[in-house]
Amino acid sequence: MNKKSFFDRFLGLIEKVGNALPHPATLFFLFAAGVVILSGIMSLFDLSVKHPGTGETVEVFNLMSIEGIHLILTEMITNFTGFAPLGTVLVSMLGIGIAESSGLIGTALRLLVISAPKKLLTFVLVFAGILSNTASEVGYVLLVPLGAIIFLAVGRHPIAGMAAAFAGVSGGYSANLLLGTIDPLLAGLSQEAARIIDPEYQVNAAANYFFMFVSTFFIAYAGTWITEKIVAPRLGEYKGDEKPEELRKLTPDEKKGLLYAGIGSLGFIAVLLFGVIPEGGFLRNPETDEILHSPFMDGIVAFIFIGAAIAGVAYGIGAKTYKNDSDVMKGMGKAMETLGIYIVLVFFAAQFVAYFKWTNLGLIIAIEGAELLKASGFGDIPLMLAFILLSAVINLFMGSASAKWAIMAPVFIPMFMLLGYTPELVQATYRIGDSVTNIISPMMSYFALIVAFMERYDKKAGMGTVISTMLPYSFGFLLIWAVLLIIWLIFGIPLGPDAEMLLTHLTQ
Repeated sequence: MNKKSFFDRFLGLIEKVGNALPHPATLFFLFAAGVVILSGIMSLFDLSVKHPGTGETVEVFNLMSIEGIHLILTEMITNFTGFAPLGTVLVSMLGIGIAESSGLIGTALRLLVISAPKKLLTFVLVFAGILSNTASEVGYVLLVPLGAIIFLAVGRHPIAGMAAAFAGVSGGYSANLLLGTIDPLLAGLSQEAARIIDPEYQVNAAANYFFMFVSTFFIAYAGTWITEKIVAPRLGEYKGDEKPEELRKLTPDEKKGLLYAGIGSLGFIAVLLFGVIPEGGFLRNPETDEILHSPFMDGIVAFIFIGAAIAGVAYGIGAKTYKNDSDVMKGMGKAMETLGIYIVLVFFAAQFVAYFKWTNLGLIIAIEGAELLKASGFGDIPLMLAFILLSAVINLFMGSASAKWAIMAPVFIPMFMLLGYTPELVQATYRIGDSVTNIISPMMSYFALIVAFMERYDKKAGMGTVISTMLPYSFGFLLIWAVLLIIWLIFGIPLGPDAEMLLTHLTQ
């Protein structure tokens, strides 16, 4: 029997630890219960710290007391219904559900890929993978297998095409030209965490948009280079049994649907521009005439819903995939069906975040942690690079981006805020780490599906095949994103609209 290499043993350990973890919803239940018990224990020691911003003494509030039990019981529903990410994700997914069920998203991605010149095929695959994140998980089930089919059709190794698409969909998860469902979700969690320190702090859904937009082109190019220079040469010529499939061109109805969707989208964009560009536009702040603090910025989630709904309905009418209003409602309902387990997770996550805030444990940990980091002498760049690596490692053991952030944000956002860094910067840094190891994490929810896709073209393929194929993308994306973040830090470039890098009022 061959002795396993260190890398194989390491991957086996990751798989074993990850499989041993309970469901994320169960984890949040255990964390919430743990916070309650810990608050009771810590209150016995009269633990307190001095708030660096207000000068007030912060003490542990005991949730095991009569007052604490009353608070848990009376606020349980409010914690759930008032949890910021819940409404934003539900509303966003209603619009995305229309666009997806009508066939708009699938047709648009297919058109983008099959119409690309052969020389740009790899770039377009990676790029399309990144864009597919706007519609949540559609890229995994549609674009990744399509990448293999297209590469095989043009005489190249299908796994190379699959790897390029998977790199864009999963490794490029935090880059995009458009806002998707993950943006308001993470922003809501960041805002909840930031309010541990500043009760009035707001994090908008476009908080990382500038950084994401620029990242899209660098990650797409990096994914292309890695595919052509490392992955494809390593795979060599395809000698499997699968025969090339004829790529189905768009039908007349699909083309008509895209035309209708384009007209509808242009009309919607024209209305937005009319409300934003002229002075006194109806989407500007009515008092200050600003754009940053205006109904336009506050309504980003509503615009995602309306824009996706208009495009989806227009496509459905043109392509004849929607016969009546019931079809539209069914599409929205189907999108909600996929969120059942998410709503369960949110219920427990909301209780955990609320308990963490009530007990003041998050604030105490943040203050003490900030002092420790300050004493370490780490500068901006080493500190953020270390946080990227921490997020990347945690992602190997826990796949859900939102579940991890719901646990990490209440600890790290207050901690970094006390050091003078904005929640928007901490969120962007987390998203880098979360993205780069998605493609090599056995805990990623679609990892098993990718293994199954690869087995079609390589009967001996397994988890190790996927990881060894995708590892160069992880290192490449990590390097590119780290350099981009360093440039942002050095020049103090805003991460998004009204999203600076540094705070001033808490550290002066």
